[in-house]
Amino acid sequence: MTTDLPAPTGTPYRIAFVCLGNICRSPMADVILSQLVDDAGLASKVEVSSSGTGTWHLGEPMDPRAAVQLMAEGYDASAHRAKKFDPDWLEQDLVLAMDAKNLADITEGRGVSDRVRMFRSFDPLVDDSEDPADLDVPDPFYGGDEGFVDVIRIVERTSRRILTGLQALDL
Repeated sequence: MTTDLPAPTGTPYRIAFVCLGNICRSPMADVILSQLVDDAGLASKVEVSSSGTGTWHLGEPMDPRAAVQLMAEGYDASAHRAKKFDPDWLEQDLVLAMDAKNLADITEGRGVSDRVRMFRSFDPLVDDSEDPADLDVPDPFYGGDEGFVDVIRIVERTSRRILTGLQALDL
């Protein structure tokens, strides 16, 4: 896959993650990429956020299982509160959907662009020949703790690749 990110539209460079309820996958990506960006000294140049396509969990904290797994890995999950995706967010520098259904929901009637993509299109373990349907980040909500650990591993390696792309932009 690629590390090429779209050129910035302004400052800060804005990245938004989108999943279904904004309590598992997208906030995990938000927390992890935010920490990587901060550790790289880019916090004043990159803004990271997340949202969900549904309204079931508005204002709620992250799923406790996601928060526990993140904290076990040294991340701070305490500040997250679920938000609903706003179509105006499509104007951000990069919007990353966690699965194909999320992508379809946010692009309905608008189409996909180089600024709206699947999150795992940046996953270093995915190659260009893979079926786009295989780009979903599995939703751990209905499973056990191991699903949240698996998502953290996917998000960490993919976020590192995104960070490399951000550094290449020379923000």
